[in-house]
Amino acid sequence: MIETRLLSTDELLSSLVDEVTEIRVRENAALQMLAELDRRGVAGELGYKDLPHVLRHAVRWDLHTAKRWIANAALLTNEITPTGSELAPVLPLTAEAVAEGALSIDHVAVVAEIMKTVPAEHEVTVVGYARDFEPATVRRLGTKLAYTINQNDPEPRDPKPAPPGNQHSMQWKNGKLEIRAKLDKVTGAKYEALLDPLAKPRPQTPDEGPDLRTREERQGDALAELVDLMLRADQLPEHGGEPVTLTLTMPYDDLANQIGHATLDNGEHVPADQARQLACNAGIIPMVLGGASQPLDIGRKTRTFPAAIRRILVTRDRGCAFPGCGRPPRQCDAHHIRHWADGGDTSVDNAVLLCRHHHTLIHQSEWEVSLVNGIPTFYPPAWLARQRSPRRNLINTA
Repeated sequence: MIETRLLSTDELLSSLVDEVTEIRVRENAALQMLAELDRRGVAGELGYKDLPHVLRHAVRWDLHTAKRWIANAALLTNEITPTGSELAPVLPLTAEAVAEGALSIDHVAVVAEIMKTVPAEHEVTVVGYARDFEPATVRRLGTKLAYTINQNDPEPRDPKPAPPGNQHSMQWKNGKLEIRAKLDKVTGAKYEALLDPLAKPRPQTPDEGPDLRTREERQGDALAELVDLMLRADQLPEHGGEPVTLTLTMPYDDLANQIGHATLDNGEHVPADQARQLACNAGIIPMVLGGASQPLDIGRKTRTFPAAIRRILVTRDRGCAFPGCGRPPRQCDAHHIRHWADGGDTSVDNAVLLCRHHHTLIHQSEWEVSLVNGIPTFYPPAWLARQRSPRRNLINTA
C-alpha cells in the first residue's frame, strides 16, 4: 500500500494514472468474460430472461449498465463463427487500446457511436482522439470528423413522419396524480364527448349561487366523476383475474374511530374520513385489518386464485414480492409457492404476488420462495450466493 501523504504531487499523479490504467486493463478482462458468457447462452442455462438480468443479480448492475457492458464486449472481442473460425473484433484498434488500459468503458461507447457515422478506415483517427481526450471531447471531434467526411454528400431526404400514436403519462407529486395525454383525433373526440356533459357549469341555485369553478377545475371534477362512473361499470378489463378495483387498507379500530389513514394499493395514503366515504362506493374494496374475515383457503378445488384471496395478497405483499422489485399489484400474478400440480393448495399461505418477469424467473431458475412468519422470503441460486441467505423485498415493506 502506497503511503500517499509521503508522495510528491508528480508522484501522486503518476501513481493515479498507473492505477487507473490497471483498472482499465481489468475491465477489459471482465469484458472478455462477458463475451464468453454471452456466447454460452448462460441466461437460458440459469433460467433467466437474458444476460443483463443475470448480471443485475450477479454483480448488482442496473439493466442499463449491464446492457452497455455487454454491447461493448461484443465490439471488442473476437467472434467465433458456427464453423469455429475466429473473426477479428468489430473495432479492432479500439480493442487494442482498451487491452492496453488506454481507454475507459465510456470511451468505447463514444468511439462506437462515432464509427456508425464514418467509414471503418477512420477508426485510427477516432481512437487517436480517445487516447488524448475525455469522452465528451471525443464526441465533439467525432461529430466534426463525420461532417468533414460527409459534407459533399447529397442532403438526405427527411423520412415521412409516422402518424403520432396515443400517449399518456402519470406521475405522483405532493400527493396528487399529474396526468398528461396526447390523443388522436378520433380518440380525442370520444374523450371530449365523455367529459363535456360532466364539465358543464352547475345550475345556479339560491343556496349555492353560480358555479364559480374555472374551466380547468370543472374539467378536473368531470374527470374525477368519469373515473367513478367507470369503476361502477361492468365491462372493464380485468387486473389479475378480477374487475378493476381500488383497495383501501387500514386497521379496523382506526376506521371505526376515524383516525389515522388508509393505504391505497399504489402506496398513497388517504385520511380516515375520506377512506370511510370511499369504502361506500362500488368498485372500491375496503380491506380492514382485524375486521370481518375473508376466505383464505379453497384447497384444491381450483388452480386459479379467487378475488378474495388476491385481495389479501395485495394487502400483504403490496406488489411484486421479489427482492428489489417495485411493480404494483395490478402488474402481478398470484403464484403457488408449492405448485398446484404438485399438490399445493390455492390459499393465502401457499401464494405470493409476482410480476410477470419474476413469476417466469421463479419457474425457470433456481430461485426459491417460501413464507417465513407470513412474509415472502426468497433464496437465491448457489452461484449467486453460496450460503443462499434469505432475501426479502424491502421496497414494499410498510
